[in-house]
Amino acid sequence: MLRVVSWNINGIRRPLQGEVHREPSKCAPVAIGRILSELNADIICLQETKVTRDVLTEPLAIVEGYNSYFSFSRNRSGYSGVATFCKNCATPVAAEEGLSGLLATQKGDVGCYGNMDEFTQEELRGLDSEGRALLTQHKIHTEEGKERTLTLINVYCPRVDPGKPERLAFKMRFYRLLQIRAEALLAAGSHVIILGDLNTAHRPIDHWDAVNLESFEEDPGRKWMDGLLSNLGCQSGSHVGPFIDSYRYFQPKQKGAFTCWSVVTGARHLNYGSRIDYVLGDRTLVIDTFQASFLLPDVMGSDHCPVGAVLNVSPVPAKQCPPLCTRFLPEFAGTQLKILRFLVPLEQDPVLEQSALQLSDQTLVQKCQNKGYLRSTRSRPSQTGSNRGQKSLKSYFQPSSCRPKASPDLELPSLPLMGALITPKNSEEEATTKVVEEQAKASEAKDEKEVRTSFWKSVLGGPMPTPLCGGHREPCVMRTVKKPGPNLGRCFYICARPQGPPTDLSSRCNFFLWKGSS
Repeated sequence: MLRVVSWNINGIRRPLQGEVHREPSKCAPVAIGRILSELNADIICLQETKVTRDVLTEPLAIVEGYNSYFSFSRNRSGYSGVATFCKNCATPVAAEEGLSGLLATQKGDVGCYGNMDEFTQEELRGLDSEGRALLTQHKIHTEEGKERTLTLINVYCPRVDPGKPERLAFKMRFYRLLQIRAEALLAAGSHVIILGDLNTAHRPIDHWDAVNLESFEEDPGRKWMDGLLSNLGCQSGSHVGPFIDSYRYFQPKQKGAFTCWSVVTGARHLNYGSRIDYVLGDRTLVIDTFQASFLLPDVMGSDHCPVGAVLNVSPVPAKQCPPLCTRFLPEFAGTQLKILRFLVPLEQDPVLEQSALQLSDQTLVQKCQNKGYLRSTRSRPSQTGSNRGQKSLKSYFQPSSCRPKASPDLELPSLPLMGALITPKNSEEEATTKVVEEQAKASEAKDEKEVRTSFWKSVLGGPMPTPLCGGHREPCVMRTVKKPGPNLGRCFYICARPQGPPTDLSSRCNFFLWKGSS
């Protein structure tokens, strides 16, 4: 069996502060190796790693039992990026960064690029510059014993920003490039799996609020998926693409099967999200070898949850990792040495060849002394010719004979009084007076502070009380407008409950109030 898992982790250094667990309240730092172990897959594809090569550390790149491959953003730090971790039993025969081939190294690459004449070289570089695609190619044995090639395309597709309409064009060109590369691999005889965050909810069943979205079916991303995927339930044959959505193949009518939720609105508590993470396989591969396709919504640590599939095939590991493997990077090369490399056998002296267990301590010491290895302690030459005995510690604390002893009959001479001496009684009176004065000063300062506070309260009035929402009569939460426009930076109040379906009375109500409005 081959188990593959995909997860948008929203920062490879951030989910390491949100362990793979079953409850969102138990976030804690954890090593990447622990996450990989919890996901329990032969091949694990991660998206939105948000690391560039200059900040990639050895604990993130080199994990025992795995070989890893990274694609980095060339334009921005802490942005985009994907990574694939393969168990040693599923070591790929080839690995390549990007879809266009412009990032290929000509050695250990996957190849099969298809016809990309519709793209300019500058456009291809731009599409591959954000670190959104990583390919690994594997050898597998089918149930019939045939050896086939399987190529995994780990992708993090662009998101459309409402404030940046040019990103829609970028996203659609990325989709087009992805499809050309995947179909070229299929034409070359390789099975293909596209897995990752595609940033599009394909069908209304995959989105919590599809009925209220204008022209849902007309979205360009959904139309592209219509052409890419086969709809096995469609008798007209209008949607017969080369790939199959593996989850819908096994669960065609499962509602509420979401993979992404808004963190700001707390929508995950009421499962108010969308399914934008997929495992897509070519038609033959899914129908013949896929045993299951699943979501893991209980796994916390990101605003996405992992998705995966199980194939009835056996991976055939390559004898050596391809050059793109992170262990071959100069900054990590040579760091994974076994401890035996540091242990050098010592030459033994013939005198000590016999085991110490067979000799008594006295015999062994005597033999070493005879050979000159140990200096005898029987006779030690004196530095002055005479034996200097070591003094007792007490000898340093004996009273000196030259110090005069105090006599019990010795009286101090009386001294004449120089003015009025301060008696104990006078000292007590002065201390009491000082305490009283300090208390009076503190009381005056306190009264003055209270007067100032009362004055400013009367002038300013203090903050307004938090309003109550209209649906539940509960205190609201305040938010700030971050979208560019006339209201940028303006604060407003909304219901504090998590967002959910409108029919769910326990979800957020529609209360809205600008701060400062009455």
